[in-house]
Amino acid sequence: MAHSGNIRAVSTDLEDLFAFLRFPSISTDSRHAGDVKACATWLLEKLDAMGLRTELHETPKHPLVIARNTHVAGRRTLLIYGHYDVQPVDPLELWTSDPFQPEIRDGLIWARGATDNKGQMLAHVLGVEKLLRENNELPLNLIFLFEGEEEIGSPNLAPFLQENCDALRCDVIAISDTGMVAPGIPTFGYGLRGIACCEVTLRGPKGDLHSGLFGGAVANPAAAIARLVASLHHADGRVAINGFYDQVRPLETWEREMWSRIPGAGDADFLKVTGSPTLFGEPGYSSAERTWARPTAEVNGIGGGYQGEGSKTVLPAEAFVKLSLRLVPDQCPEMIMQQVEAHLRQHCPPGVEIEIDNGHYGAPYITDPNSKYGLAAQAALRAAFDAQPVLIREGGSIPIVQTFRDILGADTLLLGLALPDAQIHAPNENFPVENFEAGIRLNQKLLEELAR
Repeated sequence: MAHSGNIRAVSTDLEDLFAFLRFPSISTDSRHAGDVKACATWLLEKLDAMGLRTELHETPKHPLVIARNTHVAGRRTLLIYGHYDVQPVDPLELWTSDPFQPEIRDGLIWARGATDNKGQMLAHVLGVEKLLRENNELPLNLIFLFEGEEEIGSPNLAPFLQENCDALRCDVIAISDTGMVAPGIPTFGYGLRGIACCEVTLRGPKGDLHSGLFGGAVANPAAAIARLVASLHHADGRVAINGFYDQVRPLETWEREMWSRIPGAGDADFLKVTGSPTLFGEPGYSSAERTWARPTAEVNGIGGGYQGEGSKTVLPAEAFVKLSLRLVPDQCPEMIMQQVEAHLRQHCPPGVEIEIDNGHYGAPYITDPNSKYGLAAQAALRAAFDAQPVLIREGGSIPIVQTFRDILGADTLLLGLALPDAQIHAPNENFPVENFEAGIRLNQKLLEELAR
């Protein structure tokens, strides 16, 4: 792995982050279960050393880490959520440095989890540490809740919340696991798209067949999966699933006007960040509107048949596609998946059998950005970045956010520190040092503003 750029001297805060990032806490890979547990233990010890009361809760898969200060009656209670698990690093050969040996080059921290979510969540931890060091107390009641399963859909967090809802009761929740529209522009998120996933397998003959001897006599699952995938969209990019748009909440006029003025969120910016030759999507909407407030049906992976070098003239026995649907208010994930399944079965080409396996899902989320807590969050962002915040909905999904509202009855403040080119979930994930440092300041300002 080759790399270049200036190596920056590492502060104590960055040393903590580097130690955190070195754990290959890949939650989806059972071979890394020990690494996930070790990462949770490191985090627990860090919080304990700060003088917080800590708890490690085992789950059927990966542990939850809880930490609290001494709660004082009459004070507001803030819950800060984050996740210490990370995505796989494949393809490893595309990384310019070891994904679990963090480096600083050109003002950026390069490592898996640097942005998603270790860098963002540790900024909150270190902000609390600084307040405790300076004042020996916090201005409000605090609960840290960190999980190791967000990247696999948080399967064990909702049951834990149900069982411990009284102990976790709070006034408001803060999460830094979202993005900024551009460098230096503080960004407050007041919405998230929901998600629903599935994998579809088409099966034909009992095994791969010679394409000369049997081609034309039986259906080809690879060709069939291509036809099935093509049925999901109209030629102009609109989703073709019957009823898909029936429950979609329309964009407000003030949102469209506000988003049209946001720096870094124009169509040209989307082209620059993605490197795509041209933009494409649902007609009548800007790229920002499509990603923040319109639903989609996406192909995340597709395959079947011979994948090696050169030719192998086979007719594959099966083919597959992995799909994810991004949902917006007021779409219901369960209802959408029923519509998706009905569409897939109706449009399945003849000669193959279809199998549909549903994956994880989460509801969309939206809140009032100008609530008293929303205004406090904007004030904290303004102070941390010395700039006026912009208000957006997020294109990504954090399924647990709506679950927090349903179980704990609290809204969530989305305080993003990630940049559009952070390469989260991809090789060469990175996080600006200045955003990490701003996140520490942000935490301190947020606690002060919420305590007022």
